[in-house]
Amino acid sequence: MGRQLSVERVVDEVGSTLLRVAAHPGHLDTAVTGVAIHDPGDEHPTAPGEAVLGVGVTDPDHVCRLLHELGAADAAALLVRAPAADGARVREASAATGVAVLEVSRDATWTQVVGLVRAALEEPAAGLAPDESRDDLFDVANATAALLGLDITIENRSSRVLAFSAGQEDVDEGRRRTVLDLGVPEYYVRLLTERGVFRRLYRARRPVYVESLEPGTRPRAAIALRHNENVIGFLWAIVNAPLTGPAEQAFVDASLVVAAHLSRHLAGPAPGARLRDELVAAVLDDPRRSADALRRLGLDGRPLCVLALDTRDGGEERRPADARRLGDALALHLAGVHRSGAAGVVRNVVYALVPVPSEEDGQAHVARVAAAFLGKFGDRARARAGVGSVAPTAELIGRSRQDADDVLRALRDGREERVATCAALRVDLMVLRLADQARADLAACGPVARLLAYDAKHRTDLVGTLDAYLDSFGDVGTAATRLHVHPNTFRYRLARLCDVGGLDLSDPDARLGAILDLRLHGMVEV
Repeated sequence: MGRQLSVERVVDEVGSTLLRVAAHPGHLDTAVTGVAIHDPGDEHPTAPGEAVLGVGVTDPDHVCRLLHELGAADAAALLVRAPAADGARVREASAATGVAVLEVSRDATWTQVVGLVRAALEEPAAGLAPDESRDDLFDVANATAALLGLDITIENRSSRVLAFSAGQEDVDEGRRRTVLDLGVPEYYVRLLTERGVFRRLYRARRPVYVESLEPGTRPRAAIALRHNENVIGFLWAIVNAPLTGPAEQAFVDASLVVAAHLSRHLAGPAPGARLRDELVAAVLDDPRRSADALRRLGLDGRPLCVLALDTRDGGEERRPADARRLGDALALHLAGVHRSGAAGVVRNVVYALVPVPSEEDGQAHVARVAAAFLGKFGDRARARAGVGSVAPTAELIGRSRQDADDVLRALRDGREERVATCAALRVDLMVLRLADQARADLAACGPVARLLAYDAKHRTDLVGTLDAYLDSFGDVGTAATRLHVHPNTFRYRLARLCDVGGLDLSDPDARLGAILDLRLHGMVEV
């Protein structure tokens, strides 16, 4: 065991869902040095300070006899299954022997109790990587799921799955993908962000109920996992309805256990980097703490622009280590070269809050900062940078962050630029956001959808003909040259596509709709 905690602290860290103080000798400050299981036939004596598990101790008489035996050995506590600890005689024996009696929930397994008490006593392992602590976290996830009767995941602030309870293959499609990929799908994270779920989680101290956000998925309950008031992750559970009463309190108590375990085993960046991440995340996600976070970053009262950098290329997965390195480097760049701004990693995206000299030149200024920073890496960092709108007040920082995120999405769609502002990509962002709204209808209807289906079946290229016609402003000769066909051939194809797609290209609204339809199909998957 790596450290000593008082009996009271052990109960606090394991949580009232599992342990309850049934009797004590007038105090709970005896140091717990280890965990042992009571075995009458064991030749090894109880060591001073041990918390002893009374497995098989089922009545108050047996509890009292064992308390006197443990008192002589200077044990710290006896853990027994409810209701063996009830009664005045047990309280008197506890006071006489100096050994506290802790009642273990009937819903908890002894293996679970041993694991959580030992976890509370373990010294954090220096330099321990997240993947090296996964087995412990999976034990905690399974124990917590068994206690709550819910399918759960333990996730970090970047929505990466650190552990999950067993047997979730058929819960719903969203959870299946999350478990298989060890991360929440990006589009679902975006939905949660847009619906304000993360903002609510940062504010709330009770479970947050999340209704089903897409067909085929069940509702969720979630709660933020905190360490020293900082959010270090989230506990998610699949539910049928909002948690209330004892079920809600059990979820809260379980989250305290998971948070205590996670805070010891989640090794990550250095303390300074963790603090930067927390403060930047507070500015972006938690309006209640944003003013204080801006003050601590030295950025309060100044117009700011959000800069977002992503390490992915195309459809690649985000790698937390890449984001960490990039975030640390950007923080150093801002501090050493520009002497202002703050950078942090939030959900595996690097964000920077950059003060700007004026609202008129703000985006261009931040774009130059980003270009200079990425220029130092050359081809070694395949990152792209999106610059949001200028936020003259703290209340508008969220809009700037959304703009920066959308610029990144547009840049990943096959564009060559590594740095772009929301002003430069204004039309792209309009179409991108329109695509978000129209996503559900794209595959099922519209002229372009019909043309795509016809082309796939007949091996034609009517969609290409339409694109060439619109791109040439209706000039048949120019469009035919572009496709290397005779103008008469092009006219025939044009008539055919109007018939198949149900298009009247003499109607200005129909042409505008076709342009948008083509663009939308190019930006979302159908």
